Amino acid sequence: MADFLEPGSKAPAFTLKDQDGNSVKLKDLAGSPVVLYFYPRDDTPGCTKEACAFRDRYDEMKATGAQLFGVSPDDEASHIKFREKYDLPFPLLADVGHKISEKYGAWREKNMYGKKSMGIQRSTYILDADGKVVKVWKRVKVDGHDEKVLEALTALTQ
Repeated sequence: MADFLEPGSKAPAFTLKDQDGNSVKLKDLAGSPVVLYFYPRDDTPGCTKEACAFRDRYDEMKATGAQLFGVSPDDEASHIKFREKYDLPFPLLADVGHKISEKYGAWREKNMYGKKSMGIQRSTYILDADGKVVKVWKRVKVDGHDEKVLEALTALTQ
């Protein structure tokens, strides 16, 4: 289990499929900031609230030049349903084997009601145009998170 990436470190390269089966490669995103938010599961209460908050701020985030991606272990079919149900304008990446989540440190041991299991720790990374990690939220609380991400993007791109 990897530690969370820290600001200043190079973001691990990845190629993941989006909801439509298109390959998204980190190296192809160079030249603009990237927001990767890792979330546990499509269409669950907290993940829906987070996705909808990002949806509602999407135009403002896009205006900074940033590209936004949600990442979870769900497959492409699940992502299609989730995007359509909530009209999400940004791509959702399928990390079915959780290899990328592990590289970023988002795949962690979780403890719920005394029961330990492995899963996604809700976390967000902002990468600069050169693929360096500039901001990390390790244990995201959904309320107000979209605002914090937008503030960090605005500061980065001014």
